[in-house]
Amino acid sequence: MKTAFEYYAKAIELNPAPADDYFNRGLLKVAKKDLDGALADFSKTIALKPGHAPAYKNRGFLRRDQGDLDGALADLTKAIELNTNNAFAYDYRGTVKKARGDVDGALADFTKAIELKPDFAEAYDNRGVMKKARGDPDGALADCNKAIELEPGHALAYNNRGNLKQEKGDLDGALADYNKCLELEPCDALAYYNRGLVKKMKGDLDGARADFTKAIELKPEYPSAAAELKLLKEGK
Repeated sequence: MKTAFEYYAKAIELNPAPADDYFNRGLLKVAKKDLDGALADFSKTIALKPGHAPAYKNRGFLRRDQGDLDGALADLTKAIELNTNNAFAYDYRGTVKKARGDVDGALADFTKAIELKPDFAEAYDNRGVMKKARGDPDGALADCNKAIELEPGHALAYNNRGNLKQEKGDLDGALADYNKCLELEPCDALAYYNRGLVKKMKGDLDGARADFTKAIELKPEYPSAAAELKLLKEGK
């Protein structure tokens, strides 16, 4: 029996014109981590069918992950122009605007994503990060809480909420959130680093040292964690 990938490859071979065959094969390539191949297939889809909003959305998502923020922004804006009701396109574009330093633009896009899809946990978590950047910690905390309510397994939301609690001085609450994040995502170097900071604040220097060491083990190029270990070694 042919795999789905083989099916679309054969369909393209027999009839190279149908845009949807390229698009579907692109989705399969994403699943196989062949991102360059997926990008090429989404581009071919667009060349054959310039009004294909999902192809723009997916190509924009890939371009974002490859660091092409200008290309990603253009693609996601086009996807929204073609389909103004796609919550995911607004959320993806918000992450691009965030990476470009456009806090207000990102905040607006995450809010629109939530308006279109009120149960969109990821968009709540993303908006919470932007509210924190705008100096609205209470609004940020409310959004993180909502993200966790909607999706209790959302590891990053626990990490982000832990950061907010830490800044508010709720070290026990922050520690609990980092613990939950690591329970859900045991290889999250950032969560180990953040938990190490809280343990250090609480006077648990051995625990802090263990967490900073683990963060570096997971992410060898981690200057902040290395600096904290150095400070602990110097008794600071």
